[in-house]
Amino acid sequence: MRKGMVLTGLLALLTLVWAQQGAFVEGVVYHDRNQNGVRDSGEPGIPNVLVSNQREVVRTDSKGRYRLPVGEDTKIFVIKPRGWRTAIDSDNVPRFYYIHKPQGSPPVRYRGVAPTGPLPASVDFPLYPQRESERFTVLMFGDTQPRDLREVSYIAHDVLRELIGTREAAFGIVLGDVVFDDLTVMPPLIQAIGRIGIPFYYVLGNHDMNYDSPDDEHSDETWERVFGPNYYAFQYGHVHFLVLDDVVWEGARNGQRGRYRAGLGERQIEFIRNYLQYVPRQHWVVLCMHIPMWEWPEEERRAVFELLAPFPNTLSFSAHTHYQTQRFFGAADGWQGRQPHLHWNAVTVCGSWWTGAPDPTGIPHTTMRDGTPNGYLWVSFDRAKFRIRYQASRRPADYQMNIYLPDAIPQAQLAETEVLVNVFAGSERSVVEMRVGEQGEWIRLQPVQGRVDPAYAELKRLETEYKLPGRALPGAMPCPHLWGGRLPANLPRGTHVLYVRTTDMFGQTFVDRRLFRVE
Repeated sequence: MRKGMVLTGLLALLTLVWAQQGAFVEGVVYHDRNQNGVRDSGEPGIPNVLVSNQREVVRTDSKGRYRLPVGEDTKIFVIKPRGWRTAIDSDNVPRFYYIHKPQGSPPVRYRGVAPTGPLPASVDFPLYPQRESERFTVLMFGDTQPRDLREVSYIAHDVLRELIGTREAAFGIVLGDVVFDDLTVMPPLIQAIGRIGIPFYYVLGNHDMNYDSPDDEHSDETWERVFGPNYYAFQYGHVHFLVLDDVVWEGARNGQRGRYRAGLGERQIEFIRNYLQYVPRQHWVVLCMHIPMWEWPEEERRAVFELLAPFPNTLSFSAHTHYQTQRFFGAADGWQGRQPHLHWNAVTVCGSWWTGAPDPTGIPHTTMRDGTPNGYLWVSFDRAKFRIRYQASRRPADYQMNIYLPDAIPQAQLAETEVLVNVFAGSERSVVEMRVGEQGEWIRLQPVQGRVDPAYAELKRLETEYKLPGRALPGAMPCPHLWGGRLPANLPRGTHVLYVRTTDMFGQTFVDRRLFRVE
């Protein structure tokens, strides 16, 4: 008993010393009724709101107050709760954080955070009420990745123009590689994306870092200045979004240029653990990252899977690869949930880094190396259900596949003629069928492994043979969403219509057609 009292006294003394040394940050999350960003008299604190320092997560008390440990380089942020929004700037970037960096960032080429000075007596976060439904849609962008202002213009004309004023999405997320190494391109790109008119959250990618940093800890100094925390969370409706930093910068070593690898680190995993303890089990948990989960160290992936296991509704997104595919993680991967965990590696806005011959408007076609046109995703939630729809830029919403077969086929070769179909957002759960004519029987096509998209292969051939303008496309890769089959052998001579339909894991059905002649 006496020993316990001594230990309690020591802990109290240490807490007092830490507080005196400025080892804690305190503040209030409040309802900013007059929307001036300052807590005025009569503006009440909001209870039960989560606040974090990127490790610990605490809940505000009945008066909206919180208290967290803080160091000499700490990002403190409020986790947007359901039915409220944080401050949003004129470019529609949410501003929900305070960076405590008294000495500022170390010198970096693209400038980091200016010295913040002593910790304020109270770090307060304003919130504003908003209506949120359990049915909403998110606009998801894979790598935007412009090298320069010209490519910002490509994005503006190729993708953003058709989205301005959208009422379909509540907000958007950019899944990393926001820019392509030149961090001065961030502000004009943000301004362009902001014109869509909805809030956009940003994920850190490997091309968004300070490459002159000697270590991972200081590789995001410019990111902090422009966007704030490198990882964080927010809630919308019944969905909890964890925005992760899964790029580890190893810096220059032994005179070699620096490099990166996939990973999270202990502190970030601890943040995930501490946040999830507050999430109701039936709510959705959605992870947003840049590098796909399958590239993470196995022990880290299994650790996160263990934390997600109690939640029946989980989903994750990445970009980075510049092709589109889905993976269903199961027991063999360490996933412990009842249903496999879907990880969607998204189409990129920049496609193949704005390569390929320009179209008549001057924009490169930038087809990805799996044959998928550049574009974006619509991700919709409806209570326990969700749906994802791929959208090719400047194309109709039902443009979901390319069908390949010869224009003219000798009648004697019908049974040998292969039909190939690239379903751009297809997965192992897609059903792909074809029929000839409106009265023909539907024939199920089978997945084709190890083959490249025929149109992409032809683009590469033409590029080489005719030295087409524009940056060279990357090499073709085996398409992960290709299906094939054979035509019926008994077709009469003449012109026929081949119908192909695909039904995805969400029950969405798309139909396309191709005309061909039998000679």
